[in-house]
Amino acid sequence: QVQLVESGGGLVQPGGSLRLSCAASGFTFSSYTMSWYRQAPGKERDVVATITPRGVATNYADSVKGRFTISRDNAKNTVYLQMNSLKPDDTAVYYCHLQRSGNTYWGQGTQVTVSS
Repeated sequence: QVQLVESGGGLVQPGGSLRLSCAASGFTFSSYTMSWYRQAPGKERDVVATITPRGVATNYADSVKGRFTISRDNAKNTVYLQMNSLKPDDTAVYYCHLQRSGNTYWGQGTQVTVSS
């Protein structure tokens, strides 16, 4: 079965960096677009970044452009989110996302807290 397992979240000061990882299994990882979403308390879950199957194309929410980078290693079945210049507004639970055969899959999420 499909499994998405996020890691790498934590507490970081404003201006700091974190790298999130999402280890995928149960499907042909290299064939699918992968995305990162985030959900802050009291807000909807929104897309942060998306990467196509071979990593040729990426797309970002305006709020993270120039600060976040999505990448993938198809040999390791892993997608990453490098987050730099973090702001308090980036505080949220970050989720790995897969859309496959009409079904939506989410990881369990990893908490990112940006605070001094």
